[in-house]
Amino acid sequence: MKTKSKIIIYNNIPVPTSFCILPKIHSFMKIISIQNNLGVPKYKQIIRTVERGIEVGKLKKGDKLPSINKVCLEFLLSRDTVLQAYEELKKRGIIYAILGKGYYVKSTEVRIKQRIFLLFDELNIFKEDIYNSFLETIGSDVEVDIFFHHFNIQVFQKLINDSNGNYTKYIIMPTNLVDAAAVIKTLPVKDVYILDQTNPDLKDFPAVYQNFVKDIYDRLQEGKSRLYKYEKLIMIFPGFREPLGMRIGFENFCKDFAFDYEIITEFKNRTINKGEVYIIPSDRDLVRVIEKSKLQHLNLGSDFGVISYNETPLKKVVENGITTISTNFEAMGKILAQMILTGTKEQTENKCTLIIRNSL
Repeated sequence: MKTKSKIIIYNNIPVPTSFCILPKIHSFMKIISIQNNLGVPKYKQIIRTVERGIEVGKLKKGDKLPSINKVCLEFLLSRDTVLQAYEELKKRGIIYAILGKGYYVKSTEVRIKQRIFLLFDELNIFKEDIYNSFLETIGSDVEVDIFFHHFNIQVFQKLINDSNGNYTKYIIMPTNLVDAAAVIKTLPVKDVYILDQTNPDLKDFPAVYQNFVKDIYDRLQEGKSRLYKYEKLIMIFPGFREPLGMRIGFENFCKDFAFDYEIITEFKNRTINKGEVYIIPSDRDLVRVIEKSKLQHLNLGSDFGVISYNETPLKKVVENGITTISTNFEAMGKILAQMILTGTKEQTENKCTLIIRNSL
């Protein structure tokens, strides 16, 4: 024989008493409250009342929040409204979810308004400049977690998969990884920013990027009068970490202006000939070239030339100055932070310059 559930009316909603939800709803209403005609979206009211509950000590780390269904029932809200509030709190690191069990308080640090996932390719002095500039601009109420994929697509994919849904913004440096775009597109589209390198598959995402094809072509053209003093241009291009645009821009320049040129993947065991100019993306290769020139008793800037990629303080003084083609990494970090703070959605090409010194 089936037992009938008694139906009562609670807040004008028929509720079977067998559900046993009324005491739990009642206790949680001390934490979550909603007001109509307040002019503030309902999901933001939920966020604020949870924050307030943490601030006054009603909610502590590890406490369970009322379920989405219970909040919907109490305040006659759509599931999407409550889910939006909880997901926003989750992205900020204030709460976390356990599948099938619910949402719990993860952190009592409610001043953090954004949590940013920052994925670099590797750590070097240039990335440090971007990172420090970004932190200085983004503000103190933002938490930034930095990761590195080291040009490994498996690491890249795992880091993005593990972070999906846990941050308010995602800043990705995809470099030249194959299939990177497909992985990036699994993230919330409105929350993703691309840094340093982009491509047609990522055209829908806002970005601060270097136009490597245009940059190297235009800067070599800027130094063309000095390059004509040499007989041959040689680019050392291993092709693993270096953007392909560098090679394309170099080739286009040499062909358009009838320079004899060569592209090599490594410098080891090579003899420097007088009249050669080396375009060197990697600082490791720069050191090898300078060391070799000393063994051959060649004078940099007269017997042969060097153009390095990316400016560092040391290049101002090494061998009385190394000529560089470089973007402004500090500007890149600052522009990116400003885009996030203002909600700007655009693709911004970062400025690149030629700094001529003794090596050319």
